[in-house]
Formats: sequence, C-alpha cells, structure tokens
Amino acid sequence: MVCIGAVAGAHGVRGNVRIKPFTDAPEDVAAYGPVTDAEGARAFDLTPVGEAGGLVIARMSGVSDRDAAEALKGLRLYVPRARLPAPAPDEFYHADLIGLRVVDTSGRDAGTVNALHDFGAGDLIEIRRPDGRLVLLPFTRSAVPAVDLAAGDVTVEAAQLAAAEALPGAQDDR
Repeated sequence: MVCIGAVAGAHGVRGNVRIKPFTDAPEDVAAYGPVTDAEGARAFDLTPVGEAGGLVIARMSGVSDRDAAEALKGLRLYVPRARLPAPAPDEFYHADLIGLRVVDTSGRDAGTVNALHDFGAGDLIEIRRPDGRLVLLPFTRSAVPAVDLAAGDVTVEAAQLAAAEALPGAQDDR
C-alpha cells in the first residue's frame, strides 16, 4: 500500500474534506480508485470538488456532515501499489525505497532507508545507521548518486554522510 494523501480537516458544513496530496499532481489523489486507511478496514471513493492553498477539497463516500469530516482529520489515505503508474527513469516512489540497504561511496554499510521526508525545501532521505542513529541527507544526485531498486541498494556520498553525522541533529534513536 502507498500513502497518496492525508485528510487535513473539514471544509464547509456538507462533509467535504481538505486533503494534503502526496502525488505529483494534486488532483491525482483521486485518480487511482478508492482509497483506504492504513489497515484497509475503511474504503472511500474520492470526488475532488476544488483546490485551496495546495490542498484538494473533496467529497468522501459515507461522509455527509462537518462532524464526520472533522473525525477523519489526520487519516492517511492509501491505494495498492499496483494501481499506480510506473515511475519514470530516475523517479521513485518513496514506499519503494523504505527498508533498502544503504552503502556509502566507499562501499561501507551505511544502514537502511528509514523514511523520506519533504518539509518544503525538497526531499530528505532518513537513514538508520547500523548503530541505530538517524541521519538526514538531501535526496539529491550529489548526496545520493545511485538507487538500484533491483539490487535493493541506495548509495550515498561518504563525505556528505560524515558531515551529516557531525551535525547536532544526528539522533540516537535506538
């Protein structure tokens, strides 16, 4: 399952919701058929009705008033990976990278991909180092020169990894 968006809250009084899309084109949040919660226990059909401030305004099946829409705030919306189009060369679904082995450009084990984040200034790759610490690197070609999905490897620039580890934000999160 791939997370394609999250409910940010209600919009209006008729049950519409604001959705933060995690898709390239915001309207694509409704392009892949019904969405579910993380467990697949609840399914919703989405009908976009507009956009506001980077969010998609949509109707969700079974949601007919503001209280029901507000109750969904924070709900992450998923679709099966098989429904998504194949990524272009040198593009990746974040979900496909989570858990891959990370090696540095010197060939040393650098850990595993723990998460990918976008806080507004571009994607960051979060690496869980072999000792349990978490380190963030920009997900750029200079910091991450190679991704080999077939081999299950992500290569990171050794010097940038060392610099990131020296920052005070490198966390001991064992």
